[in-house]
Amino acid sequence: MSEKKKFLLRLDNDIYTALEKWAADDLRSANAQIEFLLTDAIRKSGRLRKTDEQEPTNNT
Repeated sequence: MSEKKKFLLRLDNDIYTALEKWAADDLRSANAQIEFLLTDAIRKSGRLRKTDEQEPTNNT
């Protein structure tokens, strides 16, 4: 698994509150929700390289 890049993200309090609620509904952390939303948007825009599209499957 590749190392994840760390960076500071500043959000309006109302946006963060809505994001936290959405993440909880999807059983994710706010951070995981942001990553999910960004990945989905990048995929839909066609900007994700084919090698990056493959996610490890959860076979637990």
